[in-house]
Amino acid sequence: MERKPTKKYQGISALLPCTAGYRLPAFFTPFLMIGEVALEVMIPLLMAALVDGGLYHEETYQLKELLSLLPIGNNLQFVLWTGGLMVLASLLSLTFGALAARTSAVASMGFAKNLRHALFERIQSFSFRNTDRFQTSSLVMRTTTDVNNLQNIYQQLLRIFVRTPVMLILAATMAFRINAELAVIFVFAIPVIAAVMYVMIRVGFKRFEVMLKKYDSMNGAVQENLIGARVVKSFVREKHEIGKFNDSADDLQKAQIHAQKLFSLANPIQLGIMWTCTLVLLALGGMKVIEPGSTLNIGDLTSLMSYSTQVISSLLMLSFLVIGLSMTKASLDRVNEIFNEELDIVSPKNSTLKVTRGEIEFDHVNFSYSNNPEVLNLKDICLNINAGETVGIIGGTGEGKSTFVQLIPRLYDVLDGAIRIDGHDVREYDLVELRDSVSMVLQKNMLFSGSIRENMRWGNPNATDEQIREACRIACADDFIMQFPEGYDTDLGQGGSNVSGGQKQRLCIARAILKQPKILILDDSTSAVDTATDERIRKGLRESLQGTTKLIIAQRIASVMYADRIIVMEHGGISDVGTHDELMQRSTIYREVYASQTKEVDA
Repeated sequence: MERKPTKKYQGISALLPCTAGYRLPAFFTPFLMIGEVALEVMIPLLMAALVDGGLYHEETYQLKELLSLLPIGNNLQFVLWTGGLMVLASLLSLTFGALAARTSAVASMGFAKNLRHALFERIQSFSFRNTDRFQTSSLVMRTTTDVNNLQNIYQQLLRIFVRTPVMLILAATMAFRINAELAVIFVFAIPVIAAVMYVMIRVGFKRFEVMLKKYDSMNGAVQENLIGARVVKSFVREKHEIGKFNDSADDLQKAQIHAQKLFSLANPIQLGIMWTCTLVLLALGGMKVIEPGSTLNIGDLTSLMSYSTQVISSLLMLSFLVIGLSMTKASLDRVNEIFNEELDIVSPKNSTLKVTRGEIEFDHVNFSYSNNPEVLNLKDICLNINAGETVGIIGGTGEGKSTFVQLIPRLYDVLDGAIRIDGHDVREYDLVELRDSVSMVLQKNMLFSGSIRENMRWGNPNATDEQIREACRIACADDFIMQFPEGYDTDLGQGGSNVSGGQKQRLCIARAILKQPKILILDDSTSAVDTATDERIRKGLRESLQGTTKLIIAQRIASVMYADRIIVMEHGGISDVGTHDELMQRSTIYREVYASQTKEVDA
């Protein structure tokens, strides 16, 4: 088998393809932000001109040359024209900002959509072993909360990452142009803000990572409780589950407080820096204005105050962005864990093999869930199953029956040896071809939200209503389906919550029959039906799927005693293989199981 190499993603390299289809709005956002900032920076100059040239009648304001082009005849007209330009600049800046908000929202939401799709597609490619390495609640968190965190930071990067440096450069340039001696105050604020950012990043990241893990734990508790709601109520364990959830919620609250209390200090510290700079600038600037012969006007000081606020705000905004990036790094790492997970099972390239008959061969197969040859779940399995043969499989709990059949469609891969179908190693088949040729009703039956008809078409998307009904007749499901008021259009609810265990099993068998597979595997899938219905199902399978190889795992001897051969499993190996009569003669395990079940029936 040719294993597909897994590309290791570091940083944001895994996320770049997710911007596809939404790069145009992302491209325009920075230009809109530059327009917004440029107009915003112009407003303090207009304000200075308004103060010096209109209110205090000075002739040394910054935009004297530009405003002289306007048809200004007196002081009132000057105030109206300059004020009108300020309003126009504000409205244009607002327009650019609103457009940038929209384009960045479109780009970030599209990015999040693509990322969720990529994550879900990746998870769908996982083998059972890959999935076992993650908690279900953790996978849900990574496709929801972690993606939301990345979406938010992407939107901020498109806007703030552009706005902040542009505002910083333009506002600082204008401030130094007005008065370099006073503007140098900004320089002293930079190392203080940098120190605050450094502490936040170093300490905050680990706390945020712990908080996300607590989210996983709480979601796991909720998911487990909802799935097992009937068991919880039947054992009257509601108070216990409420207590367990409260413990998870308390742990999460503590982790959130521990993570957020550090960042809650950032805003007051940074505002303190900003207002300190403002007060110092106001004190020094005020003294400079009243000095005899000073070139600093009241309007200049007013605009300098505005630029001071813009510069410090830009530095603060940049620090918040960096802190946000550090917090989001935990989400980025968790997303990259999904993309970096090495796939255990992949399709070979350019395989054209087809399953035509359904003959199965186990050739010295060993298997371990932990991939540890010292801890084997299946040991040296050697067996040939002929095409069209019906094989029963029995054995105690934990003897490896389900594991044995799950290796056939490559839900797991063997550790040693080989499994061949029609003479070819299963690893030589394309996964879609292989699994389309095998119908499997797992031990844990699963139905999906939607109608009975929609669930049946999982077996064959193009099945006609008559084919669906025929499959349900074979599985002894048609009778109870037709008793529902809406028949095959009955909504099953989430997970088939409104049908019984036996009904669910029969629907799953019907769905498997619809595939018309070469190999049919029933993993203890009639345990919840009565013996008479079990016999009718087995008879229907014999008559309707005569050329199909059938493997039937059962706890009841009656379910497999008429099979062509019966496999007896013990301690992860094959103890014996034979017909019912042969095993009654030579297999102690089989005789004991048969005797115990016969006594139960006699009783």
